[in-house]
Amino acid sequence: MKKRKVINVEHLSKKFHKETALKDLNFSVHEGEIIGFLGPSGSGKTTTIKILTGQLPQTSGKASVLGKPTEQIDEEIYEQVGIVTDNSGLYERLTVYRNLTVFAKLLDVEKQRVDFLLKKVGLYEDKDKLASKLSKGMKQRLILARAMLHEPKVLFLDEPTSGLDPVNSEAIHDLLLELKKIGTAIFLTTHNMEEAAKLCDRVALLNDGLIVENDSPKALTLKFNKNKQYQVLLKNEIEHTLPHTKETIEKISKWMASDELLTIHSCEPTLEKVFLEVTGRELV
Repeated sequence: MKKRKVINVEHLSKKFHKETALKDLNFSVHEGEIIGFLGPSGSGKTTTIKILTGQLPQTSGKASVLGKPTEQIDEEIYEQVGIVTDNSGLYERLTVYRNLTVFAKLLDVEKQRVDFLLKKVGLYEDKDKLASKLSKGMKQRLILARAMLHEPKVLFLDEPTSGLDPVNSEAIHDLLLELKKIGTAIFLTTHNMEEAAKLCDRVALLNDGLIVENDSPKALTLKFNKNKQYQVLLKNEIEHTLPHTKETIEKISKWMASDELLTIHSCEPTLEKVFLEVTGRELV
């Protein structure tokens, strides 16, 4: 069954005075899909989110979310959208639990969902703490929980695991994948290429306001695997890096037949190396 398109962008551009932040962006996102917008600081990622969430008007082009032009986004659309950005704040004088129950009431969400999410993001034991007393990482997890409270149809996440330790990042990843299963479309910006490779169905590599590549992480790494090699580890702990040749195939076949082969890996580049090759810039 064909999945519904929930974000659509055509020839989108944004100028700030004489500076062009976005140049002719074209992409779409379907329900149950995670798209990663990847690029260095200043490449246009946050500007794109602000346009898509109605916080900023575009200079030219068209963009729509859940079928409505971004210039006309209203309360009905916001009730179906979750947003986590640098500007997302908390009620500092309320407890962790109250921060969520206030929004649960507004969004007509059952309180059991609050407990479920607090456990998922590792904050259940801290539910009676004031938000002002939380660390930066804990605040980030609470903001994420709030954005996911109503199981939104579209979720915008700007660097959602920044500042989180690996255990909590993993818990957030699991939760995002659960949301994907129920049909939530997720628009994710991140500097973490491993995170993007794990979560995203597609990644758009952004550089100087332009999408320079847009495909699945696997397709991109295979596309830029120009120097095909294999990393081989034998049982005697000797490692070999071998080119993609007829002789290599014969060697590997021989090692396999004699049960000498322990591991074999293809050596396609990482997403970060692909980005560096495409843009000539580090992802910082």
